[in-house]
Amino acid sequence: MAVILTTPRSFSSCKKAQEMLQQAGHEVRIQSPVKPFTEMELCSMVKGVDALIAGLDEITSAVIQAGAPTLKVIARNGVGYNNVDIAAARDYGVTVTITPGTNSIAVCELAFALMMGLSRKVHLMDANIRNGQWTRVAGSELFGKTLGVLGTGAIGSELIKRCFAFGMKILAYDLVPKAELVSNFNVQYVGLERIYQEADYISLHLPASAQTKGMINAEVLASMKQGAYLINTARGDLIDETALAAALQSGHIGGAGLDAFVHEPFTDERFWGLSNVLLTPHSGSYTAEAVERTLVTASQEVLRVLNQQKPLYAVG
Repeated sequence: MAVILTTPRSFSSCKKAQEMLQQAGHEVRIQSPVKPFTEMELCSMVKGVDALIAGLDEITSAVIQAGAPTLKVIARNGVGYNNVDIAAARDYGVTVTITPGTNSIAVCELAFALMMGLSRKVHLMDANIRNGQWTRVAGSELFGKTLGVLGTGAIGSELIKRCFAFGMKILAYDLVPKAELVSNFNVQYVGLERIYQEADYISLHLPASAQTKGMINAEVLASMKQGAYLINTARGDLIDETALAAALQSGHIGGAGLDAFVHEPFTDERFWGLSNVLLTPHSGSYTAEAVERTLVTASQEVLRVLNQQKPLYAVG
């Protein structure tokens, strides 16, 4: 019998994943944190644990060392693993897995919702009515506008399909272009500079890395089309938040829909008073359907490693 620690808050309500692990004969220790665990908090939890199903927790070298020698696998509940010290995991022989494709629909639908909400000023008219004002606010249509998609993996591709159906012209950037997107949805793969200059909406779907950290900086924002909308349901590290706040305040950037932030929970008051911003608490993958798919996939990866089988979605 192995000991499996789970830290995603949603695991406590996912009976399918719980039963899968328990029926395999393992002890499941379920944590339901209000926010991701810190290094110090995790260090005291992982001792004697064989597997960790993790959310956005701070899984540093110290955490992995504290889990040695029993810890065998860290299964990320999602596709991002920038909070996991991959080098330390490799040094201690710990497998790290992700759950690609399980939340693609959920995240792309939130990105699309943010686009729609900003373009039609839904949040402003809702606030007007709640304040007793029957006041309309003129919006704009997606039809005929240009969308720039940075990263055409599973999520970016799903967003492209929906925006194509709404009559948008689509520019895309990716190191590995997809021929099917070009042939089926008239996607044009171009350089970043052209996207910044021409796109009415820019949606980020790139991983956080040394190359992408802070890529949306003051210079890039200044090069964007006047009034462009920026959507980020990927990673907060992609954006220089100070530069974005200034661009939103000046009106050069027409609006931003943000679901990911450099530091979470997000407490930057510069954004709170801006009427051209929609903020959500890193909830792109938080639908009932995606939660179950993701946790079941993470649990399956854990069982594969514990059974000395090759995982399907190992990283690093």
